[in-house]
Amino acid sequence: MLLPTTLSMAAAAALINFWLALRCGQVRGKEGISIGTGGSDLMERRMRAQLNFAENTPWVLALIAGIELAGKGGQWLAIVGGVFMLGRVAHGLGMDPDGLAKGRMIGTMTTMLAQVGLAIVAVLIVLKVM
Repeated sequence: MLLPTTLSMAAAAALINFWLALRCGQVRGKEGISIGTGGSDLMERRMRAQLNFAENTPWVLALIAGIELAGKGGQWLAIVGGVFMLGRVAHGLGMDPDGLAKGRMIGTMTTMLAQVGLAIVAVLIVLKVM
């Protein structure tokens, strides 16, 4: 079974993760940091942005895949996934001290809403309410 939403969101996640890793690498190169944060506030912020992405994204992708496999996906699921991914970009930008001022909050809110909303949908599917 082809899972277009899941595959699209996984591809977007891979690209965002690559971008977040690049941002860490830029600080490492500029500040000569080999391992860890090297005491750099910016390095710590960028590492946390990437780790936060890695902590939350698998749950959203798993829920998207499960919903799509259950045949309950559709355009709404792609929109939810897209908003989640945009929120993760905003979060990454918002973690910089001089970055997108409300980006961290936007990213946090879209992550929480996507996870809880998709989890509720998954439970409703299991209970055959949906």
